[in-house]
Amino acid sequence: MTGLKLFLAALALATATPAFAAQPAYVDDRSTAASLVRSYYNAINRREYARAYTYFGDNNAPQSYSSFAAGYANTVSVTVATGSAASDGAAGSTYFTLPVAIDALSTDGTHKQFAGCYTTRLVQPAIQDPPVTPMFIFKAKLSPAHGNIRNLLPSCVP
Repeated sequence: MTGLKLFLAALALATATPAFAAQPAYVDDRSTAASLVRSYYNAINRREYARAYTYFGDNNAPQSYSSFAAGYANTVSVTVATGSAASDGAAGSTYFTLPVAIDALSTDGTHKQFAGCYTTRLVQPAIQDPPVTPMFIFKAKLSPAHGNIRNLLPSCVP
C-alpha cells in the first residue's frame, strides 16, 4: 500500500470511529463513609458492576449479582452528593449513617433523582484476622426524589 493510500485508509477509519466520553478515573477509597459511597458510584459509572457489588461486603448484598448488574443496564452515569456522616459504635464495629442524593442519567436521556441514607460498617481492624474486611455498605435506603441533588440530602439520624 502506498503512503497516500495508507494515509487515506487511516483517515477513513479515524472519521468512522465514534467518539466516546472519557471514562472516569478509577477510585477505590474506603476510608470514610462518604468516600466509600463515592467509590461505589465510581464503579457504577465505570460499569464495573462486580467491583460495585463488593462494596456491600461479604454476605451483605441486597440481591443476587445478576439482578444487581441488570438493575444498572440502562444507566449511563450517576452523580452523587453526600452530607455529613454520623457515627455510632457497637461491639467492635463503628456504623456511619450518611445522607445521600443521586441523579441517575438513563440511556433514554431522562434523569431520575433519589435520596436517602446509607449505613456503612467498619469492623475494627485490630480485632480481625486476615483477610481484614474493609468498611462496607451495611444497608442503603433510597427513595425517589425530585430536584437539585444538593437540596435533596435528607436528615439521617442513626
